[in-house]
Amino acid sequence: MAPHANGESNGASSVAPVATARELFVVQSPNVTYTEDAIKSTYTYQSTKVKKAVGGKYVAEPIETKYDFKVDRQVGKVGLMLVGWGGNNGSTVTAGIIANRNGLTWESREGKKASNYYGSVVMASTLKLGNDAETGEEIFIPFHDVLPMVHPNDLVIGGWDINNMSIADAMDRAAVLEPDLKRQVRPFMEGMVPLPSIYYPDFIAANQEGRANNLLTGTKQEHLEKIRGDIRNFKATNGLDKVIVLWTANTERYAELIPGVNDTAENLLKSIETSHDEVSPSTVFAVASILEGVPFINGSPQNTLVPGAIQLAEQKNAFIGGDDFKSGQTKMKSALVDFLVNAGIKLTSIASFNFLGNNDGLNLNAPQQFRSKEISKSNVVDDMVAANNILYAKDEHPDHTVVIKYMPAVGDHKRAMDEYYGEIFMGGHQSISMTNICEDSLLASPLIIDLCVLAELMTRVSWKAHSSNGVATKDYKGFHSVLSILSYMLKAPCTPPGTPVINSLYKQRAAMSNIFRACVGLAPESDMTLEHKLFA
Repeated sequence: MAPHANGESNGASSVAPVATARELFVVQSPNVTYTEDAIKSTYTYQSTKVKKAVGGKYVAEPIETKYDFKVDRQVGKVGLMLVGWGGNNGSTVTAGIIANRNGLTWESREGKKASNYYGSVVMASTLKLGNDAETGEEIFIPFHDVLPMVHPNDLVIGGWDINNMSIADAMDRAAVLEPDLKRQVRPFMEGMVPLPSIYYPDFIAANQEGRANNLLTGTKQEHLEKIRGDIRNFKATNGLDKVIVLWTANTERYAELIPGVNDTAENLLKSIETSHDEVSPSTVFAVASILEGVPFINGSPQNTLVPGAIQLAEQKNAFIGGDDFKSGQTKMKSALVDFLVNAGIKLTSIASFNFLGNNDGLNLNAPQQFRSKEISKSNVVDDMVAANNILYAKDEHPDHTVVIKYMPAVGDHKRAMDEYYGEIFMGGHQSISMTNICEDSLLASPLIIDLCVLAELMTRVSWKAHSSNGVATKDYKGFHSVLSILSYMLKAPCTPPGTPVINSLYKQRAAMSNIFRACVGLAPESDMTLEHKLFA
């Protein structure tokens, strides 16, 4: 495929013709119907309502609710616009998609390597479909095939950056990929130049000023309108059906939450009009996306999705998700703490140390930006601890310390070290020390792909409930604007107001899998395997 020289007009990558999403299985059930345009299912959701009776005894009541789900089968042509396109993550995910699209192989010190999507839940993991009718053997299918999803190879990529370096040169600056691979993808990337972005120096570290040479001028209201225009132009120029906007730029400081400024949709829009100091660049991008009706995902730890932004998304029926990619250390922490607490071991302290030498590490070297990351990394154990009232009293938590230090020599090869210290049987103690050495951008890039693919899918999923007399409401509607279904990929999952935050990795994965199974009329994955445990 010839390289696509896009210039600065739309910031788009070359793209292959859109393939039709394949469907690997069908469900034979009176509760599932297939039309040319949609998959429709009727699903009975079972839950348990608990009340406290006199004397402190709990009364558990099984509840059943019927839902109708509809999934549009036509995926269409999808674009992904990255804020911070020229950073390590943006250049790496772009190169990776191009390499996969063209089936590239390259020489490394360990021999020949081939393009893959390892690290992506959507593209490199499986989901249990059921058991073989004759042998009882478990049958697994690719996660990507449970419902019609866009293939990453078909994404059109573009975006913004405060630095005007081409994405090819940005890839070299990032120093993530092997030289032979960079040589092969470079011709496809040399014409990719990011659109000018928003730069408010107060929100990112002062050490980023030297990179800031590709900036929008004017007021915050003018910035908002320019970003909206960029989204519309990108969509029209590339003939797209949908666009996803994802923030993978620098970590910002937390925006102060001020009544009358960012607490409601109306106040937030007025604050943008008046260029209020507490409106961050990422919030301007989020608001622009919401007003354009395109999903916005925040991949950094700052509080981009202030209450006013969430309310605006609800008003406009637009999808948002965040915060902060969950790639290495935090993903291990959410899995290990879940295991230990469910094993009845009382964690009393967690100490986490991070050493990072890329530009993200440089930015996080500043105290206010580090504080944003510290918050997102520190809250990941709260729901798991709160679930065990045998080990922990109300409001009791393990001591939890997070340290991040910038070490240029390690580059993108992040060092993460953790010590977990806890109480075991009869006054004993257990210490678990763990070192996680990972290539930061090679873990984060597949998460960007997952978040984009799943956010697009959710634009095609709708539902309606059945009343107590069994009659479904007339019209389908979409899921809540805050896409908490994306929590598996995010450190500090944003959830609808008033709903619990779930950090348990097992629960997050199960929620994704089982909601998608419900959309094709299948029961939740069950590990009971009664067919192998009960005998006549």
